[in-house]
Amino acid sequence: MGFTTDFYDETPEALTAAAVACAALVLRRRFPLAVVLLTLPSSLMVELTVPPFAALFTLADRTRDRRLLAACATLSAAASAFPWPPDSLTSDDQTGTLIYFVYTLTTAAAPVLLGQLTQARRDLSRRLAEIDQVREHERALHAQAVLARERAQLAREMHDVVSHQVSLIAVRAGAWQVAAKDTDSREAARTIRSLSVNTLDELRHMVTLLRASDGRATELTPQPTLADLRALVTSSGIEAELTGALPPDIATPAQRTLYRTVQEALTNVRKHAPGARARVHLWDDGTEFGVTVTNGPPARPSLPLPGSQQGLIGLRERADLLHGTFHAGPTPDGGYRVRLGVPNTDG
Repeated sequence: MGFTTDFYDETPEALTAAAVACAALVLRRRFPLAVVLLTLPSSLMVELTVPPFAALFTLADRTRDRRLLAACATLSAAASAFPWPPDSLTSDDQTGTLIYFVYTLTTAAAPVLLGQLTQARRDLSRRLAEIDQVREHERALHAQAVLARERAQLAREMHDVVSHQVSLIAVRAGAWQVAAKDTDSREAARTIRSLSVNTLDELRHMVTLLRASDGRATELTPQPTLADLRALVTSSGIEAELTGALPPDIATPAQRTLYRTVQEALTNVRKHAPGARARVHLWDDGTEFGVTVTNGPPARPSLPLPGSQQGLIGLRERADLLHGTFHAGPTPDGGYRVRLGVPNTDG
């Protein structure tokens, strides 16, 4: 069997079958199975290799039905191995024909396997492209998550640090406005308080925008610790006392959370309970450690400073990061209590 043959001795039927097989190859990509069937008569009558091999390759490249491929390869091998016309097969030629059939079947398997390999390569390329797209999507999601955490971290730090200072300025300016004797001093105090209140409004608006990403904050560079609590209580601008103590070997994120809790609680006392006394108590019961900030009822009417509960939301987020508990609410005597508890990993 070869790629060429001598057509001079062939019958008109054989030549027609060969012509049909060659012409049908033009349509092998659209009708691969039909083209394979059209090459069978030519394989039976004429020693042709290219048309049936090309048809089998295209069919193997386009279909995933292994049983169909096996059947077509077997038919093509049988058409090439068995003589035409069938009555020319003698009993002496049966063994040779069977051996030749096995040979042609093995040969027909080559284009089938090559077509399947091409199909697998195309599928693998498509799968790799999909994996690259998924990885790009995951990288984009990771970048968004990192950005969300940074936004939440920035929002919390802005509220904890800047709001603490600006609210203190507003409270002091309000007190100065009430106590000032001359008109110029009262006007200056009023201007300072008005600017402070506007700054707080803008700050809380910015914090709200930053929190829109709903990210969970991460601890970056720890700044305040338990050693700074006494200075915070002393400079809070209210009558407050610090009681209790905690060991200095508490983890830095926990120390920072304790500090921010006290800072936010004292800020709220200045804003919403002017003249009230506050007590900051550090405690450790073996299972948990934490801080409780309690203040009494206000001694005078409070100034109309804005509030959006963003500080308490930030404290709850900090407590969640440490797997702790956070509670804030009014007391029976008209005051307010803030309590933070952190699990003691050494207990």
